[in-house]
Amino acid sequence: PNNVGFSSVVSLGTSVDIDFGEVLEYMVSDSRTESIFLYVEGIKDARRFVSALRAAARVKPVLLIKVGRHPVGSHAALLHSGAMVGEDAVFDAALRRAGVIRLYNLGQLFAAANALFSHFRPRGNRLAIITNGGGPGVMAADRAADIGIPLAEFAESTVEKLNACLPSGWSHGNPVDILGDAGPERYRAALKAVLEGPNVDGVLVMLTPQAVTDPSGVADVVIELEKTADKPVLVCWMGEELVAEARAKFSAAGIPHFRTPEPAVELFSHISAYYQNQKLLMQTPSSLSHLPPPSIESARLVIEMALSERRKKLNEMESKALLAAFRIPIAQTVVARSAAEAMVLSAEIGLPVVMKIDSPNIVHKSEVGGVRLNIRSLAAVRSTYQEILDEVKRVQPEAVINGIAIEPMIQKRNGRELVVSVRRDPVFGPAITFGEGGNLVEENRDVAVALPPLNSFLVKDMIRSTRISTRLGEFRNMPAVDMNALELVLLRISEMVCELPWITAMEINPLIVDENGVVAVDANISVENVSPTADRYDHVAIHPYPSHLISTWTVPDGTTVTIRPIKPEDAELEVDFVRRLSAETKYYRFMNTMRELPPAMVARLTQIDYDREMAFVATLEADGVENEIGVCRYAVNPDGESCEFAVVVADDWQHRGLARKLMGVLIETARSRGIQYMNGVFLANNERMLKFVQKLGFVLSNDPEDSSVKLGILALQD
Repeated sequence: PNNVGFSSVVSLGTSVDIDFGEVLEYMVSDSRTESIFLYVEGIKDARRFVSALRAAARVKPVLLIKVGRHPVGSHAALLHSGAMVGEDAVFDAALRRAGVIRLYNLGQLFAAANALFSHFRPRGNRLAIITNGGGPGVMAADRAADIGIPLAEFAESTVEKLNACLPSGWSHGNPVDILGDAGPERYRAALKAVLEGPNVDGVLVMLTPQAVTDPSGVADVVIELEKTADKPVLVCWMGEELVAEARAKFSAAGIPHFRTPEPAVELFSHISAYYQNQKLLMQTPSSLSHLPPPSIESARLVIEMALSERRKKLNEMESKALLAAFRIPIAQTVVARSAAEAMVLSAEIGLPVVMKIDSPNIVHKSEVGGVRLNIRSLAAVRSTYQEILDEVKRVQPEAVINGIAIEPMIQKRNGRELVVSVRRDPVFGPAITFGEGGNLVEENRDVAVALPPLNSFLVKDMIRSTRISTRLGEFRNMPAVDMNALELVLLRISEMVCELPWITAMEINPLIVDENGVVAVDANISVENVSPTADRYDHVAIHPYPSHLISTWTVPDGTTVTIRPIKPEDAELEVDFVRRLSAETKYYRFMNTMRELPPAMVARLTQIDYDREMAFVATLEADGVENEIGVCRYAVNPDGESCEFAVVVADDWQHRGLARKLMGVLIETARSRGIQYMNGVFLANNERMLKFVQKLGFVLSNDPEDSSVKLGILALQD
């Protein structure tokens, strides 16, 4: 009845030996499977889950229902499957990065599956509603507001067209109430005008059967216009017998149709979110190597000192030292252990100052009376020192007090107070949170959550998804803030949590930003020991850009070649490289005579998941321009133990040792990842390649199904 068939149904039970990763890898390779649906209670291996999701979503739509959204459900899921559930907002963040649609019931699943099959593809999430009944239109608008779908604000040209074709009593807004006596031609005129509107991403057409309504005739009009529309159309024909014929027509035309407004709006939300998530999926964060590097070693020393003293909470000076090591602007802090020392330090810093309690037991200092602002005289510094100590001892007598922290009073007339925090999710590892800061941060739910690593696109998306973003531009009498400085701080925080696996929690509150820049006024960081056998990025669910694998190689003639992991920005580099290859080299590499890389293949070759695959490009720089002269890559097979490789070198760089150097780097990287075997497929008439791989240690054999092909295998582990 739902027009959805199943190629396979797999129940994992308690996932003792098979998890989502293995099943997803099978579904991706199964030609009968057009889209993938998952019911998830919990995750056991976050890295493999996210990696497999991202690989699957690049090829086929993935729809997912995840239960345990609330504490009661989480407990039930844990008892049922034994898998960790984690925080729901973090799970959502993982799904967005994986390009997956999250649904909440089976009805939504079937509706979304049908919509994807019918190529329902919104460009954005601005919805227009056309209705002949005011009440149902309001119901649809309310549901849109509930789930964050903005109603389109019509351009002046759209309003003029609607005024010209509708009675004077129409609603003059969105929803477009075209009145109860609307016939097919009025629907035609309204839908045509709205579809042509520049601010509209999709249209919901609604009909309630009334005395003069022609449900079937209006359906014919909608189907006719939908065929040539460049925006998606979905419909809600309310009622039963009077609209049965119209529904049958919509089904035959492949237009999503509903009986009530709310599911229609939810479908539009889910599918528009899917295509937005697909954009997030394509974001593979690259290195920040074009920026001044952080001082990772000095940050590590601060952390190791604290852990050697059996402290898991860094004091404010240590926390800010870590931020400074990653080049995040801070308000310099010093700690006074007496009133006299406080006066001396305040005079050195310069009045006015801020004084705050320094205690490993107190996170929110203002809640215990541990903060005083704008202290303008040394006499006030002396008296305030004792006042803070007395108040904190009264409120929290068991707290260990190191002294009083003193820092300059940051006064930014146009400053906006923000908060950036990091918390370690039990399933997905570090998650970065951004939102409005200040004293009410605990009560404020207006936050965005994202998984590191981030890039500029992801940071912009994160900021844009919060309400505070509307106040970061020109607001009242304040100029727009320095968005570049704010985005750079979030990029540095992402880099920080990727490179410092000891960090379990962090809060910068407030982070003050104005038109001149940004400064971290207060910071708290918690750390813990890391297993000495842990891999560099084991703590994050998405593998960051492996900048530590960048190296250089000097050719005997003195030329210096850079060998580095590929990144998304290399798309044009890769296209130009393949374009310059000779026809013979292209044929041996791709086993066909393609002239240019198609866009989909370019994306596939440059936007890689560093956990499942690796590609190294060899580049030369001349007059500030980088040119690719070779590339090698491997992709891990579904068995997790072997990988397939490929290598190609520019024609004018062949016979110069570059291919051997690239393969040496590739083999060593695969070996360090624990991969057991490297496999290759070669044309039997490519004698140079066959001799080359044999010298590398590959064992060749005939392909039993194709005599024109040779198979090679190299054991990587002793």
